[in-house]
Amino acid sequence: MKRNQLLYLVFLLGLLLEGGCSGSRGEYVQESGSVFHTLYRIKYRSSRPLTEKIDAELQTFNLSLNPFHPHSILSKVNRNEPVEVDAFFTDVFRKAQEIHSRSHGAFDPTVAPLINLWGFGFSSSDSVTPGVIDSLRSFVGYDKIHLEGKTVRKDDPRVILNFSAIAKGYACDVIARLLEREGVEDYMVEIGGEVHMRGLNPQGECWRIGIRKPSDDAEASGPSLEDTLQPCKPCGIATSGDYLNFYEKDGRKFAHTIDPATGYPAGQDILSATVVAADCMTADAYATAFMVLGIEKAVETARSIPGIEYFFIYSDPYGNYLVSYSDAILPYLSRR
Repeated sequence: MKRNQLLYLVFLLGLLLEGGCSGSRGEYVQESGSVFHTLYRIKYRSSRPLTEKIDAELQTFNLSLNPFHPHSILSKVNRNEPVEVDAFFTDVFRKAQEIHSRSHGAFDPTVAPLINLWGFGFSSSDSVTPGVIDSLRSFVGYDKIHLEGKTVRKDDPRVILNFSAIAKGYACDVIARLLEREGVEDYMVEIGGEVHMRGLNPQGECWRIGIRKPSDDAEASGPSLEDTLQPCKPCGIATSGDYLNFYEKDGRKFAHTIDPATGYPAGQDILSATVVAADCMTADAYATAFMVLGIEKAVETARSIPGIEYFFIYSDPYGNYLVSYSDAILPYLSRR
C-alpha cells in the first residue's frame, strides 16, 4: 500500500557504478527490474551473477501474492476458487494475523474492498457513499478469514485480501534468504521502497538509507532528506506515508491509508512512519499500522513491541512538522 519512492535510498560515490569492490567473495553486482507492479533494485557481492535465480524466485512470489495477477494464488482465493496455498502465502497470512492483533486491528488485509472503493487497490469504484462504505465494512475483518492447513476458509464469501502493505517487505526477505543460501554476505535488496540489508556496501561501509521529508510536490522538486539511517546490522527497513499516494476531488485530499474501523482514509497526524525490524515483512506491516493509529497510539504501540524501532514525522495542530523516534534508533541517525 506504499509508493515506490517513499523510502529514498542513498547510494554514495560508486554504489551505482558497474563493478565495485573486488576480493575473495567476488564483485558487487546490481540487478533491477519490476515485480508486484513496482520496481526493485538489488546490490550484492558475489563471485557470480545470480540473475536467473533471483528472477525465478520473484516470479514464484508474483504467482503467489500479486493481487493484480489473475492467476496468482491470492487472486484465486479472492474469487473463491479451490486452491492450495503455498509457503509464501502462509508466511504472510500468519504474520498479518500477528500484526493485526498487536496493532489492535489497525493492520487488516481484508480492508481490500475499501481500498478498491477509494481507488487505491486492484479495482476501483466511483460510488463512494456512506451507505456503500457501511455495506463493505460488514465483511471486513481479519477474524472472518482462516487458514486451515493449505486451505483458506471464509466466514463470508465476499471477504477479499490485499497483502500489498506487507508483501513487498516480505519479497525483500525472500530475496535476502536466497542470497544468503548462495553464500552472499553483503547485500541490499530494495523493492518498492522497502529494504532488507546486510553487511557492507562497495565502499566498505554500512549501508545507508535516507528518510525523505514529506512533500506533496516531491516528484517535481526532487527528494529532500529528513535524516539518514545507518544501522550496521542485518535488518529490514520500511517507510509508509500518505504524501505521495493521494488524489484530490471536490477540493478534498484523499490518501491511500484506509482505517479499517471507519472505512475512510485514516487522515491521521503521522505524515511518514519508518520502521526498523529484524525482517522487512514486519517493518512493512507496522509502518502501515502506525499510519492508521496516529502519533500517540503509534508511539504507545511501538514501545510495547520488542525489536521494533521507529522514526515518525508528524504534524501538530498548528501545521508544524515534528519528529518522534525510539531511543534505540538514535545511534543509527546521522543528523541527531
